[in-house]
Amino acid sequence: MGSLSFLSLLLLFSAVTAIAGEEFSSEKLIRQVVPEEETAAEPLLNAEHHFNLFKNKFGRTYATQEEHDYRLTVFKSNLRRAKRHQLLDPTAQHGVTKFSDLTPAEFRKNYLGLKNPLKFPADANKAPILPTNNLPEEFDWREKGAVTAVKNQGSCGSCWSFSTTGALEGSHFLQTGELVSLSEQQLVDCDHECDPAEYNSCDSGCNGGLMNNAFEYILKAGGLQKEEDYPYTGKDGTCHFDKSKIAASVSNFSVVSTDEDQIAANLVTYGPLAIGINAAWMQTYIGQVSCPYICSKQKMDHGVLLVGYGSAGYAPLRFKDKPYWIIKNSWGADWGEDGYYKLCSGYNACGMDTMVSAVVSTNT
Repeated sequence: MGSLSFLSLLLLFSAVTAIAGEEFSSEKLIRQVVPEEETAAEPLLNAEHHFNLFKNKFGRTYATQEEHDYRLTVFKSNLRRAKRHQLLDPTAQHGVTKFSDLTPAEFRKNYLGLKNPLKFPADANKAPILPTNNLPEEFDWREKGAVTAVKNQGSCGSCWSFSTTGALEGSHFLQTGELVSLSEQQLVDCDHECDPAEYNSCDSGCNGGLMNNAFEYILKAGGLQKEEDYPYTGKDGTCHFDKSKIAASVSNFSVVSTDEDQIAANLVTYGPLAIGINAAWMQTYIGQVSCPYICSKQKMDHGVLLVGYGSAGYAPLRFKDKPYWIIKNSWGADWGEDGYYKLCSGYNACGMDTMVSAVVSTNT
C-alpha cells in the first residue's frame, strides 16, 4: 500500500512538472508537441485506431501520406497531453477533440487570439459595486433567451470579436426583448482600435484583439450590423460597414471588479459578460467542470462569453459538489459541452476574473 501511494505521488509530481513547464513557458502558454523519443518511451495502445475514428468523426483528410503520418505523430502527442491534463484536472474530462491533430502552436495561432491585457480605453467606466446578498444560487442567461446559438470562429484568431458580440447581443436583448445575432466580421474587417500608450495594442482581425478595444470601436462607429447583413467569413477582409443597417449600439461599457461575487452580480444585472481566460486546458477539454491545479492567472489568451453559473458540478475526486461558471465558446457546437466550457468558480481559475467587461446597449 505504501509503495502504491508513493508511486501515485511520483506520477502526480511528474505530471505537475510537465504541466508547469508548459503553463509558465515565457514563449508559449501551451506546450509544443513532445519529441518523438518521448512518445516512443510509452507506446499508446490503439493510437492508429483512435486516429481513424477521429478522422471519420471530424472529416479529416490529408493531401499526402507524409502529412498523414505527421498528423498521426501530433495526434499521439496530444493523447499524451490529454492524459497529463486529466491527471491535473481530474474534475473535467479530457481526451480526443476536434483539435487533436494540431500542434499547440497551431492551435494557439488559429483558435485563440486575445492580446495581452492592456490599459483600458478612456471611455471604459469602472463598474459600480453591486449588492451580492440576494444573488440566485444558479443563473443561466440561455434559459432567459439572451444568448444566440454557439458560433464558430474557424481557423481565425478572432475570439475577441465573438466575446464582444455575445455581450452586446445579451445587453441588446435586455434593452429591447429582441435577440439579434451581430456581426463579428464587421469587427474583424473594420475595427483597428488601438491604445496609443501600449505597443502592439491594435485590434487586428484574425491576428487578435481585445474586447474593450472593440467596445470602444462600436461606440465610435455607432454600432454593429446584423450577422445576416455582414456575414462571417473567417478571414481578414475589406471593411464595408453600412451605417444605415446598424442593429445594436453601445451606450457604455464597464470594467468589472476582480471579485467573483461582483462578477456574478454584474452578470445577473447587465447580461452576459465578455471575459478573458487562459485556454491552456481547452484543446483537450471534452466536458464536466474544469478546475486545473495549475493554470496561469496572468497570461490571458482567449476571449469568451460568461453566460451563467451553477452550484453543483459534481467533482467525485474531491468528494463534493463544485460551483462553476458557464462559458460560451466560439469553436462550434462540436467542441466541449455543445460548445460550452464549465470552469470552477471561487478560485479565479485560469485568470477568469482578470479581464471582465459589462456592456450596456442603447435601446434602439
